[in-house]
Amino acid sequence: MSRVITALIFLPVLVASIWFKPLEPVFVVLAAAAMVIGVYEFYHLARRREMQPDVMIGMSFAVGVIAVFYIRELDLLLVVLPAFVIATLIAAVLRGAPFDKMLASAGATVLGVMYVALLGGFLISVRTGFTQPRAAQLLSFFFLVLMGSDIAAYYTGRSLGKHKLAPAISPGKTWEGAVGGMAASLLAAVVAHFWFFPELKLAAALPLAGLMNVLGVVGDLTESALKRGAGAKDAANILPGHGGLLDRLDSLLFNAPVIYYFAQLYFK
Repeated sequence: MSRVITALIFLPVLVASIWFKPLEPVFVVLAAAAMVIGVYEFYHLARRREMQPDVMIGMSFAVGVIAVFYIRELDLLLVVLPAFVIATLIAAVLRGAPFDKMLASAGATVLGVMYVALLGGFLISVRTGFTQPRAAQLLSFFFLVLMGSDIAAYYTGRSLGKHKLAPAISPGKTWEGAVGGMAASLLAAVVAHFWFFPELKLAAALPLAGLMNVLGVVGDLTESALKRGAGAKDAANILPGHGGLLDRLDSLLFNAPVIYYFAQLYFK
């Protein structure tokens, strides 16, 4: 029930921030806040395994990466990311001994930003880089496919699931749930085409939705593996019934670059 209540609170805000141009800053702020918190949650998981990620440097460069996506000057990433790696390594050296954790700690610092802010930042570029209604259509398709897949996989798995998908990583996920999620993602693509996105032909929408579904499952399993490695059930307890922000971003992160570059190629 808490999962449903949380969704009912945030979903109208998300939809409004996607479709109404004056509310574009709301979407940007929400997405940026979710990513920054997600980076922090990633560092929290790393600390559970006695790593020492540099939170200050990581969070600062996470904001910098998000800012690059906001202004849509992606070439600046070629400056920001090398500077980030250099700053992380210098800070690790200046921190001093013990150095036996330096490799893991510096790696965790960099990976947190690359995994959450770099991948997720493409959603901000979709919102700000395309005129309306194209931006709204793309993001609505994106969330409809992934949320529909997630909901269908959850309930299909609970009611019909018998064969474990990846028991060593996430015992609750089943092949039956995966099939239900794939069916829902394809259905969502059809609904999107006829409802609000006729410019996206079914010949492209269906393969795109199928790819997004697969990447969403892989992204979910990846985050589950990270939590299992850290000995945590959830990344945090911020959202009632949903865990942390990272738990909600897991299926979105691998797909954010996909929807951005697909739109760049398809609608060029």
